[in-house]
Amino acid sequence: MRRRGGDRQGAREGAPVRYRARVEYDGTDFAGFQAQPGSRTVQGELEAALASLAGGRRVRVDAAGRTDAGVHAAGQVIAFTYRGRLAVAELGRALDALLPDDVAVRDLRREPAGYHPRYAARYREYRYTVWNGPRSPLRERFALGVRVPLDTAAMARAGSALEGRHDFSAFGAADRLPEGPLVTIDVRGDAFLRQMVRRIAAALLLVGRGEVEESAVAEALAARRPAFNGALAPAKGLCLRRVVLGRPARETNGDR
Repeated sequence: MRRRGGDRQGAREGAPVRYRARVEYDGTDFAGFQAQPGSRTVQGELEAALASLAGGRRVRVDAAGRTDAGVHAAGQVIAFTYRGRLAVAELGRALDALLPDDVAVRDLRREPAGYHPRYAARYREYRYTVWNGPRSPLRERFALGVRVPLDTAAMARAGSALEGRHDFSAFGAADRLPEGPLVTIDVRGDAFLRQMVRRIAAALLLVGRGEVEESAVAEALAARRPAFNGALAPAKGLCLRRVVLGRPARETNGDR
């Protein structure tokens, strides 16, 4: 992957300043957000770019939530502490210029010392996208292609059982399902279990295909066992749309 701009070595050290920023990434070619030895990750790319602005020193990047391999983000929130001399506007431009084409940062701003986006998050919004039309290589890079017609009305009715506060041991909380070739499953919550949104999407797709009854979703939620034998929708349809910051939320690992 091409990296834009050149490295900046030997940044002069100054007083530590805490920053946060919004991050967008195409997760197709990543092993997830969190750094992993021997794997390409979003955190790894961000920290590599920051290291080049900090004289080679590691600058740890904290995120509002972690995403698994192949999952995208339009509004991830990160924070890091920078000791160099670049002002906020110049730092934002320099960091973005050093990142590869599938990662971008915006809205860089200062925060108090100790700020962590996970604990500052009020809630997170995810969207799972399904393309229910003819084969489309472009659309299906970021959506799951489903060729059989989907009963989106039945999916919406089944999804309503997930709204509100529940024990989501089986999976999560769904929102709207528009009719037409593009079907989106929107999920908002202040805490997520591992792979929860993808399990919700898999369950609603079973309803949409007519493979299970609408009532099966509510029954699976109440049963508190892995829903539908652990059915899991592919990662490429999932995107972390935004993180809404505000009152501290309880700690969570985020959806994966």
